[in-house]
Amino acid sequence: MIGSLRGVVLDRLAPAELLLEVGGVGYRITVTPATLATGTPGQPLFVHVHTHVREDAIVLYGFSTADERRCFEALLGAHGVGPGLAVAILSALSPQALRRAVATEDADALVAVPGVGRKTAARLLLELQSRLDLPLDEMPTGGAPAGDAHAEVRAALAGLGYGPDEVRSAVRALPADGSVQDLLTSALRQMAGAR
Repeated sequence: MIGSLRGVVLDRLAPAELLLEVGGVGYRITVTPATLATGTPGQPLFVHVHTHVREDAIVLYGFSTADERRCFEALLGAHGVGPGLAVAILSALSPQALRRAVATEDADALVAVPGVGRKTAARLLLELQSRLDLPLDEMPTGGAPAGDAHAEVRAALAGLGYGPDEVRSAVRALPADGSVQDLLTSALRQMAGAR
C-alpha cells in the first residue's frame, strides 16, 4: 500500500485529479479542492495517500495533511460511504468543520453536501462520534469530555464490535477522569447491564 508520495506535479487532470511524477513514474491521484489548490504544475508536492483497492481498479486518494486523510478513512468506515462521497464531504467541510458538525450534531452541515440526505446525515453523525477523536471542548452536549482516555475507550469498544450508538452512549456516561483501564471496565459493565 502507498502511504505517501513526494514528487513534482506534472498536470492537473479532471476537476479533482493531479498527475504527480515520483522517480520517473506518474501517479494519478484523486484529491480534495484543498489539496488541488496546493498542486501547482512544475512544483514539488508531498501528499498523504490512501490506497483504495477495488475489483476493477486501484485508486490513490491524496491529502495535503494527515488529518484530512484520517477523516477520509473515518468516513470510509461509516456504513454506506464510499470514496466519492467521502471526498465530497471533505470538499465541503474541512476536518475541523467536520468534527465541529459531528460534535454539535449539526445535520444541516452534512445535508449541504451533494449526495447526503437527512437520513444519511443523521446516521453519519452517530457513527462518526465513535470514529473521530473529538477535542475536549467539542464533545456533544450532555456527554463526558473526550479526553485521551475517552478516545482510547471509544476505540477499544469499537474494536470489540460494539456499534457506534452503543459506544457513544457508554462514553457519554463515563466520569470525566480516570485511567483507560478503569473507564473501559466501567463502560463494559454498563453495556453488559444494558443488554
